[in-house]
Amino acid sequence: MKYKLTERANPQDRSQKKWYASPVTDGKVTQKTLAAEIVELSSLARGDVSNVIESLMDIVPKYLLMGKSVKLGELGSLRVSFTSPGVEDASKFNASMISGVRVLFTPSVELRDSLNKIRFEKTE
Repeated sequence: MKYKLTERANPQDRSQKKWYASPVTDGKVTQKTLAAEIVELSSLARGDVSNVIESLMDIVPKYLLMGKSVKLGELGSLRVSFTSPGVEDASKFNASMISGVRVLFTPSVELRDSLNKIRFEKTE
């Protein structure tokens, strides 16, 4: 994986600048490309694989909105997270105080282990 160095303010002391490594994204892989590769690994047609991927994209948000964690086998799991300010008295809290809703991905042990094999290469 390629990386580049970027000078930014030190989070602990904003008056100092330090150099930090940042990953360099090398393009994107489309759903069509993923489907084509899955076809090569299975006995399914590309249309079937594409339909499954699209159905997955329709179904996953449904379960996340129900407050469920969605486990995707050896890939990992998805869950919803959000933030809110703290209040001294629980009766003073209301749902409008919740913000920063996002989806968190937690890689499986297998995926994390495969990432331990990553090799880094500096780019300009």
